[in-house]
Parts: sequence; structure tokens; C-alpha cells
Amino acid sequence: MSEGLRTGQVAEAAGVNIQTMRYYERRGLLPEPGRSPGGHRLYDDQAVTVLRVIKAAQRLGFTLDEVAELLETGRHRHGRPVPGLQQRAQAKLAEVDAKIADLTAIRTALAAAVEAGCDDLTVCAGITCCPVPFTHLAEENRHTGPCG
Repeated sequence: MSEGLRTGQVAEAAGVNIQTMRYYERRGLLPEPGRSPGGHRLYDDQAVTVLRVIKAAQRLGFTLDEVAELLETGRHRHGRPVPGLQQRAQAKLAEVDAKIADLTAIRTALAAAVEAGCDDLTVCAGITCCPVPFTHLAEENRHTGPCG
């Protein structure tokens, strides 16, 4: 293989560092490249695409193990749609929706704490109508009435 892209060229084109590329090679995400007569790794253009796909999938919330499975399935399908991608994307969407719901609840509690002027967590937790969520849980466990 005398033509190809060297490691630094692929890394730059894909927006990753060389250590990331080598890690992906060790994990089997990126196929091991051919070598030049001088022993330098030489990649084809597909390596840039694979690296970009890996990074995009990670940004969408897929783990490297999940990406590896999707890539492996895709390699055996020769360009046809990957079975399970729709289901995996739907599952990731459900995870994202759950995280958004959690973050929304956290935001609401923090906004209430700011609005109430909470300045000391210990003092605030001792106040019956503290907006910090764990205080309400403690009150419910003692079967006391709600704030207000």
C-alpha cells in the first residue's frame, strides 16, 4: 500500500487526536491500517468517515460498545441499513427525554431555592417550608402537613 493518509492527516481531517485513533484501533472500532514501506500507518479515506461516525454517535449518547456493535453489523451488511439502529435510536431518545425531565425537576428546585433566598443548606433544611426537595421527603416520612 503506497498511497494513503498518514495518522496525523486522518486525525486532523476527522477532528480527533492521534491517541484517540490508536485507542479506537485497539478497541476494533477502526480497522488496522496498512503500512508504508517505511512502516508508517497508511489509512484510506474511509477511516476519516468512520472516525466522524464514531464521534457523531458518541455525541448522540451511544457508548463505544454500542458504536462498535453498530459498526460491526454495518460491516457485515455491505452498505444496507443496519438492523436495530432504529430501535437503538428510539431507546436513546427515551433516555434523553428522561434526562430532560430530571434536569427540569432539578432546575425547578434550584429556582425555588434561589427565589426563597436559601443561603445555608443546613439552616434551610430545618425550615418547614424549605423548597429543597429532600426536606419535603423528610417531612413526608414524618407524616407532617405540607408547607404553606
